[in-house]
Order: sequence, then C-alpha cells, then structure tokens
Amino acid sequence: MARSKLEQGPVSNRRAVLGAVLGATALAIAPRALARAPVRNVVLVHGAWADGSCWSDVVVRLQAAGYNVTVVQNPLTSLADDVAATRRALALQDGPTVLVGHSWGGVVISEAGDDPKVTALVYVAARAPDAGEDFAALVARYPTMPARAGVVTTDGYSRLTEDAFLKHFAGDVPTARARVLYAAQQPIAADLFAARTTVAAWRGKPSYYAVSAHDETTSPDLERFLAQRMKATTIELPSSHVSMISHPQAITDLIERAAQSSD
Repeated sequence: MARSKLEQGPVSNRRAVLGAVLGATALAIAPRALARAPVRNVVLVHGAWADGSCWSDVVVRLQAAGYNVTVVQNPLTSLADDVAATRRALALQDGPTVLVGHSWGGVVISEAGDDPKVTALVYVAARAPDAGEDFAALVARYPTMPARAGVVTTDGYSRLTEDAFLKHFAGDVPTARARVLYAAQQPIAADLFAARTTVAAWRGKPSYYAVSAHDETTSPDLERFLAQRMKATTIELPSSHVSMISHPQAITDLIERAAQSSD
C-alpha cells in the first residue's frame, strides 16, 4: 500500500506537521468549549449613594445556588475609576461571567462589559447610555424625580439627605434597614453623572433589565425606554429604586436566568 507524503517524510517533519494540525484543531475547539462552559461567576456593581452592602440579600441567594459572587466597591470618584475597579474584579474571574449593575452601576457595566469574559449584562433600575451619549440630556426628557431635591453637595461630593434617602431612594425598605443603608451611603463626585461612555456593551451582548415601577430616583418611564432600546429581557417590579433589597429573590432569579441562558 502506498504511504502518504506525511508518512514518507522524516520523523521530525511528521511530528511538526502533526503538532500544527493538533494546535489548529485545539484553537478551533477552544472558543466553542468556552461558550458551552456553565456560567458560575457573577460580578455585582453598585450605584450612587450606596456601597457593595446593598447587594447582600442577592449575594446570599446566589451563593446558595452555587455561584461565585464578587461585589465591586466603586469609589464613585469618576467613571474611569469605577470602570477600573470593575475590570479588576472581572480579571479575577475564572470563566464566563454575568455582570450586573444597579443605577449608576449600569453606566459602569456598559463600559466595562466589553470584557470577553462577560456573557450577559443585567441592569437593575439602571442607567444604560449609548457610546458617547449625553445621558443628562436624555434624563431631562423625563420628569425630575423627588429624590433629586435631596441631593446636597459639599467639597465637590454629593450625597442624599436622610429624608430623601428614606422616602424616595429606599421608600419600600423597612425604616430600620433603610437607615443602615443611609449610614453606609457612599458620596459621589459632584460631576460623576456628566461622564460619557466610549462603548455600549449592551449593543453586542444579551441584556436583561429590572424596571422599578415605583422608582422615585430614576424615572420608571426612562427605565422602560432603556430596556426597550437595548432589546432586553425585561421584568417590572412594584419597587422603589433599590429592588435588589426590597425584591431580592426576583433580582436573583433574573440574574440566574441570564446565567443559564448563556450556558
């Protein structure tokens, strides 16, 4: 029987050719294998006038379901600083990851969500700007929400008064719990909301949105518009701005849906 040219060549040549073939095959298989890998990582990004503790009730549920959860602590000093903090968290993940943002955190995940590890984006009563968009101009098309009257600025940083926080930011959270959240609120750079993103990760990745129908911090109609614009899988909750606290199971279910849809 005649031998092929590969079989007829020197042993060293045959090994080189075989190695090249196997290497090319591995490269072709690797992306498909990654795409099929179960999504077990979730990174949670908080918004303005909050810190990472606002995710506690969601974290407990996700961990009980077997997810590896990382909560980003945003400095809220600039978009660049918050994106850098989120990218550091993403760098620690060992595989496919669902990236979740609340409120201002939606801006952060829209910018940082282009990371190749991110398989889906979840927005919780969140901002979701397009690349380079003047988001303040978009917000101005909708009614000014009551919480805005409680913003006070000192030395270049803004925070919410206790009255605004309890009534309008976390209006459906028990008062004792809301006061703890108020005490933990992270002041924001006064010019934070003027920042513009350079990318809109939601344009290229599956997106999910939780609208807060009773929101008095961000207009629910703005939230609905953003969810529709990104063609997100959307749920609507009878919630204040902080639905991950008042409706933690619904938010957990949405995150799991995003993870399972990406498997």
